[in-house]
Amino acid sequence: MTPDSFRGLPPGSELTVAFSGGVDSSVAAYLCKQAGYRVRAVAMSMLGEEQFNREKVAAAAERLEIPLDILELSHDFESCVMRYAWNEYRNGRTPNPCAVCNPVFKFGRLIDFAKRHGCAGFVTGHYARILHAPDGSPRLLRGTSLQKDQSYFLFGLSRGQLSYSYFPLGNLEKPQVREIARSLGLPNADAPESQDACFVPRGGTSLGEMLRMKFQEDSPEGNFISTDGKILGRHTGIHSYTIGQRKGTGVAMGRPAYVKSIDAISGNVVLATDPSELLTDAAMLADPNWIRGEYAEKESFECEVKIRYRSRSVKGRVSRIDGRTLCLRFDDPQRAVTPGQAAVFYKGDEVIGGAWIQPDFNR
Repeated sequence: MTPDSFRGLPPGSELTVAFSGGVDSSVAAYLCKQAGYRVRAVAMSMLGEEQFNREKVAAAAERLEIPLDILELSHDFESCVMRYAWNEYRNGRTPNPCAVCNPVFKFGRLIDFAKRHGCAGFVTGHYARILHAPDGSPRLLRGTSLQKDQSYFLFGLSRGQLSYSYFPLGNLEKPQVREIARSLGLPNADAPESQDACFVPRGGTSLGEMLRMKFQEDSPEGNFISTDGKILGRHTGIHSYTIGQRKGTGVAMGRPAYVKSIDAISGNVVLATDPSELLTDAAMLADPNWIRGEYAEKESFECEVKIRYRSRSVKGRVSRIDGRTLCLRFDDPQRAVTPGQAAVFYKGDEVIGGAWIQPDFNR
């Protein structure tokens, strides 16, 4: 396999950089210039003009002396990503907006923009790596920084999208990136990390509640139920809860209580006081995306799997039930396996593919 950074792309080629004006995208653009490429930046306005910091983005592009285009995508983003997230919440699932957004917008709309303008490739500030096998097929790998690795969010990309993309930060640690930003005099060099989806509200309002208010819709109300069937109280909507949640239920049980399951039909939320009741040894998965296409035909295979971005990889076995449904069995039971999140499969550092977690077998 050949190393990812620009894979022999001829100097002087033009590249489109997904640009937010933040540290990572700014340094990615700078590294492209340093490697001898012509760079054009393109930013996405996803939440409307009032929430798009046009001045910050323009100032960063001016500092780097690169042309900037801004695409107004807020209507499509609302109907595709924000509506998806709300539908997940009101159906008792926990959405993963970034994993849905990436294939459609950052690696969809922006790659379309890059190709329309005749660019030789597309660049982002993701902490991940792309290698190419001898036959030219792309391989998606974790970033070398385990603290910043973002390969989890990229499992839904197509091989075509990966083949056209470059990740110049994949071999760097965040402190190195910040130091480059400081050396360039970028005002965002020490900006705080962004940990959540771009539309997570500030000030204590939950994402589910913010979306409920935005779309002026309700989610099922119901009871809090103990694991032995006792009614513990009422709640005003399942959108406020997620599997494994401890705080925010308002139910006094004498010791910490955790959300064990959510029933979107009855509206009931089951609370458990024994953390071991959150453990499960298997999960049903649906709608897989395979970066290594040969795995789609395997009846089963062993791998490491991440069931949420911040979790560590654990060992398990994936078995095919049919073309769109898989069974994942963990070597060791896992806590709070959450419907709506992605299970991403790895062989060492390489992403094989991933699929979406469905309600647990025992729920």
